[in-house]
Amino acid sequence: MDTGLTGAKALVTGASRGIGRAIARTLAAEGCSLALCARGEEALAKAAAELRADGATVFAEPVDVTDPAALAGFVERSADELGGLDLLVSNVSAGNVKGPESWEASLRGDLLPFAGLVEAALPHLERSDRASVVVIGTTNASDTARPAGANSYSAIKAAVVQHASALAHALAPKGIRVNTVSPGPIEFPGGAWETIRTGRPEVYEEVLGKLPIGRYGTPEDVAAAVTFLLGRTGSFCVGVNLVVDGGLLTRVQY
Repeated sequence: MDTGLTGAKALVTGASRGIGRAIARTLAAEGCSLALCARGEEALAKAAAELRADGATVFAEPVDVTDPAALAGFVERSADELGGLDLLVSNVSAGNVKGPESWEASLRGDLLPFAGLVEAALPHLERSDRASVVVIGTTNASDTARPAGANSYSAIKAAVVQHASALAHALAPKGIRVNTVSPGPIEFPGGAWETIRTGRPEVYEEVLGKLPIGRYGTPEDVAAAVTFLLGRTGSFCVGVNLVVDGGLLTRVQY
């Protein structure tokens, strides 16, 4: 299936490891030029070098996306380097933080970077003839029974999904599609589920038992869904929340 992404200019945040890195690899394989950012300079440089070695055009900068000015500056430099922007992937997250500072951390690490990224990139997306945005959500935003009680991560991610849907309906008349991909348990080296597997194996096995497909997801599973929505393969998808969870959620997907 031809995604029609050859020659597209894509910006991916949080691209140095895990899901973000897999998204960057998949988009590069589809023929996109890339603008990548992450906080860790060394890991980002390594990811960018690997992509360039495979023939991709890559502009990469270490950026703290919780700094609105730094994020907006990165967007402008990315557009300058690539000659515009067609695709955005907002992949950053503060994670499932704990303690009294968790609400502010989740707001600054999840919702505000997504909102700021779209706002900064909007003039460039409006000039594109294939503008598409995907934000990474989570199944925690859809199921209050799954998290261990009420927490900021789930609530703020639910706000991310709502904002994505509102943007989708506001921007579709301008030719800009916005959608969400919500992963379930995704395992990769250095990720949360690898840590749980080694540190709390009983929790790891409990969740594995709830996955009808019989395995944890991979970053490539999520990257495939993101690429589908970004490309012409998903050209009639507007405001979709595509769940990629191996069947973890038991609610009917109306």
